[in-house]
Amino acid sequence: MTLGGIRISMEQLNLIATTTFGLEAVVKRELEVLGYHGQVVRPGRVAFVADEAAIFRANIFLRSAERVLICVGQFEAKDFGELFDRTYALPWQRWLGVDANCPVAGRSVQSQLSSVPACQSIVKKALAKKLQAEYRIESMLAETGPKYSVEVSLLNDQAMLCIDTTGIGLHKRGYRRLRSQAPLRETIAAAMVMLSFWKSDRPLIDPFCGSGTIPIEAAMIGRNIAPGLKRTFCAEDWPQLSASLATGAREEARDLIGPNIKPRIIGTDIDEKVLNQARYHAGQAEVAGDIHFQQLSFAELTSKREHGCVICNPPYGRRIGQREDVRYIYRSMPDIFRQLPTWSHYILTAWPRFEELLGQEADRRRKIYNGNIECTYYQFHGPRPPKPPTPGERAAAAAAEKSPAQVVLPAPAFGGLRTEARQQAEMFANRLAKIARHLRKWPTKRGITCYRLYDRDIPEIPLAVDRYENCLHIAEYDRPHDRTAAQHGQWLEMLAGTAAAALEIPRADVFLKRRARQRGTSQYEKLDSLGRVITVREGGLKFKVNLSDYLDTGLFLDHRITRGLVREAAGGRRVLNLFAYTGSFSVYAAAGGARSVTTVDTSNTYLDWARANLASNGYSGEQFQFVRDDASAFLKFHKQGPCYDLAIVDPPTFSNSTRTEKDFEIQRDHVELLNSLMKIMSRGAPIFFSTNFRRFRLDTDAIRSNDIREISRQTIPPDFRNKRIHRCWLIVR
Repeated sequence: MTLGGIRISMEQLNLIATTTFGLEAVVKRELEVLGYHGQVVRPGRVAFVADEAAIFRANIFLRSAERVLICVGQFEAKDFGELFDRTYALPWQRWLGVDANCPVAGRSVQSQLSSVPACQSIVKKALAKKLQAEYRIESMLAETGPKYSVEVSLLNDQAMLCIDTTGIGLHKRGYRRLRSQAPLRETIAAAMVMLSFWKSDRPLIDPFCGSGTIPIEAAMIGRNIAPGLKRTFCAEDWPQLSASLATGAREEARDLIGPNIKPRIIGTDIDEKVLNQARYHAGQAEVAGDIHFQQLSFAELTSKREHGCVICNPPYGRRIGQREDVRYIYRSMPDIFRQLPTWSHYILTAWPRFEELLGQEADRRRKIYNGNIECTYYQFHGPRPPKPPTPGERAAAAAAEKSPAQVVLPAPAFGGLRTEARQQAEMFANRLAKIARHLRKWPTKRGITCYRLYDRDIPEIPLAVDRYENCLHIAEYDRPHDRTAAQHGQWLEMLAGTAAAALEIPRADVFLKRRARQRGTSQYEKLDSLGRVITVREGGLKFKVNLSDYLDTGLFLDHRITRGLVREAAGGRRVLNLFAYTGSFSVYAAAGGARSVTTVDTSNTYLDWARANLASNGYSGEQFQFVRDDASAFLKFHKQGPCYDLAIVDPPTFSNSTRTEKDFEIQRDHVELLNSLMKIMSRGAPIFFSTNFRRFRLDTDAIRSNDIREISRQTIPPDFRNKRIHRCWLIVR
């Protein structure tokens, strides 16, 4: 029919919206908003029936679709003859003119006709024959006219023949003109936003925004800016379609654009260069006023607003980002996200066993292909924003204020304290206060300012709490529990705050560490870079301790008595301190009047620390030597005869230092170590040997000494209720 001289087609077309695998339901919902009933007919394909105007409306308005196709026909094809005949029978003349440029692309999945080039050739030949017959020409087709890209797609021997109306994929919105590393497709970014709980009046943050795709797509969704408004489509060149159809669709899209959104969307990234790209792209998309881009690390993520959404595509450790760096980012997510208790969180990643790394399962997950990478979109739902109260609810709330009852808060996506947490905190505070009263005179009467206050006294609170003068060091023992990683982190923070309040110590002077089961030197590895170093006193001596950066502080408090025994025995002796760590035994030996002290460790960091400890107590000179070496290698070098009159050996349970030829295991290697040490000790020289390996068995028969005494009980200080904190022997050469 015609209207005002313009042909208006009432013909209903079979159309296909293609999309990334996993987003079919999103496209289907988008089509319903446009007034079309969609049906998923194949993975990545949503079919709908509509008129010619829908070609342009779908291309302009669909955010998560890749292309819009006209389905010319579909049929079973198990051989090339059938494929040719059935293709020839389709009404190609409805779309293809005599000069149509019609390249053929193809794909085949689980079909007998598995050769894609052969299928393309057969379809191309059938098209040519059909058009030659239709337009009654015998020569080859010129193909100088508009482009009609034809696709033959076979799945389980079912062929689908389509014509592409889009041209360049719909993810090419036109605003992203600068190239960036590992960009996220605009269609996927839009789908991520549409799959979330975000609305334009709620906060949204992308902490890994890169070149800005997710914030820009969200801003366009929030303002209802059609993604295809600024670009063209190949169907606009087709004479079969009126130009007024595209014009009308664009006018409709412009009329629907809304005002700027508030609050502004926030995009952060650690790289200022990509943020400049993001700002440029937001300007090209005309949403610069709706987004605030800021250079921040993920660890700095925070917001005072409530009920927002974090939507992000963090690095996968494949194309960008080192694997261990990415692992660290993922492991930090529970503690960072729990700082936003009312927010929901949405993360697209290809990291294997991602939920295991986070320590909790997602509320929903969806497989999505980002390019050729199989990803999962994890959704962690926070509490919904409260609805405005009704008059009856306001009256009930007023009554509740007069007679308060326990308020049950909605569970956050990450974190949250359980009902028993308050009771545990009260028990913990009472226990700390009781022990603190008992030990309150130690600094003045005994000169002990560093001591253990608490050591798993309450079974369900497996912490070790040490006081270092006016600071607290809290270490967690690794024990099974049923809290998520975020819940556990919040629980630990609560207990750290409880300890600070109970002992009247500022929270900034309380240092919390998680103590997992250690292997090798991992107990000495750096955890932070705050550099909180203080000088403490013990036995009239001074020691530097680092409360913030390492799992252990540099001064093992359980060896306080053992250090005193070394001082008593060191007078006039040549002392060897193997596995010296920060040299506290060396300081005590020097204070006891040792003739010389040799401090051996594999770490320059700890040898420097040992030098500083000795120097701060006034000990320096040639008689104090510091050797960076593995203990076994050091002992092999000293084969010439007795060199030392006293030795301290406090090795780790396991060591795989890069400076050693082989791994060290204390149970396996202690005999060889001690017997090698005997060779360079003078006759009658004492050796203090200790370990904190609970299952350790000293092989007394294999050690070349007839004077071996276990002195563990005598060396464990009274503030350590755990009498198995270490074991110690006195071995005489």
